[in-house]
Amino acid sequence: MEKALLVGLHLPRLKRKELDNSISELERLTKTAGATPEQTIIQKRDSIDPAYLIGQGKAFEIKEIARTNKIDTIIFDEDLKPVQQRNLQEIIEKKIIGRTRLILDIFAQRAHTKEGKLQIELAQLNYLLPRITERYGRFEQQIGGIGTRGPGERKLEYEKRGIRDRIAHLNREIESIRMHRDIARSKRIESGHPTVAIVGYTNSGKSTLLNALTKSNSVYADDKFFATLDPTTRQVRLPGGREILFTDTVGFIRKLPHMLVAAFRATLEEVTSSHCILHLIDISQPDHLNQMQTTLNVLKELKADHIPIVPAYNKADLIPKDQRNKLVRKGLLLVSSRTGEGINKLLQRIEQIIIPKLNLHRLTLPYEKSRYLAKIFGLGLIKKQSYTDKGIKIQIRSSSEQWEKIKSLIK
Repeated sequence: MEKALLVGLHLPRLKRKELDNSISELERLTKTAGATPEQTIIQKRDSIDPAYLIGQGKAFEIKEIARTNKIDTIIFDEDLKPVQQRNLQEIIEKKIIGRTRLILDIFAQRAHTKEGKLQIELAQLNYLLPRITERYGRFEQQIGGIGTRGPGERKLEYEKRGIRDRIAHLNREIESIRMHRDIARSKRIESGHPTVAIVGYTNSGKSTLLNALTKSNSVYADDKFFATLDPTTRQVRLPGGREILFTDTVGFIRKLPHMLVAAFRATLEEVTSSHCILHLIDISQPDHLNQMQTTLNVLKELKADHIPIVPAYNKADLIPKDQRNKLVRKGLLLVSSRTGEGINKLLQRIEQIIIPKLNLHRLTLPYEKSRYLAKIFGLGLIKKQSYTDKGIKIQIRSSSEQWEKIKSLIK
């Protein structure tokens, strides 16, 4: 297995606890990518070195440590600029990877659908384009391993013009996917089913929660960073009887690469078009407040922060009972995707937000129009139904908007 040396940068504005959390996360990302973190080095500086990030002297020190310990890869907890990466590579003569490149590599491993692979390839090429040089490309291909997987590896021999052409092609492909998503989304809106987007930090338990809501195991869930990339939508019945749609989305992470947000915009539009956002927070994580803020920052970047948000604190079964009781007294909504704790309360809170005031309406549906019965059922809550000589008599609770749609069907 590939041996990695992790490098963190401690700047004055960064608290030590925040740095420790970030390094701990980098270790897990490294393991997820398939390497073994052998050693960690923290460089304390007043400012970032524009040429070497950590300074030239520290770079030579890392070179010696890597040589002595037979380290294959140096992974930095920062995004490296092209000049910094080239300079570090020339001194250390080992594979140099920044945090962004590491995350892209993990995404390349996790992408299984055509849409996911297109989005990852676009993000990789946008990242690699300013870094492509003849020397850099040859060196990377010779070494292989983490940071070189996925479509990006095959594109390193492309000239920059060829890469730009490929990027333009990928943008057209993804735009076509976005249009198909818009059509599917329009059909869902026409059906009258409200939608809830589940968002949160990676590994906060979104897929497990969706399985708990649907009482099934149809959605892949695993205790890994970015276990799922592709959005999954499932129908869920609320306590009041109304059916709505929940969509599981890609997880967020601190220092999330901007090219990933751009590449996954078609997918993330599932969030921006939802009626409500369920923000899932892993309460068992000591750093959960920073993780929560990271998600809120991404929602703001997506211009989705105006949508009603329901915060739910997941993995409540992993914290002590006295802490749980204290958080409940504060009014926090605690849930457990694994045990089912708090699921009903969560659905009730969502129901209060997205289900508008429902009025009772009466109608008679002629038998020749009985084919519309299923659509009517989807547009409200049926309270009473009976059969007469003139047709099907129905009492239904629905919003004003839904009632107008029902009237247009039976005219």
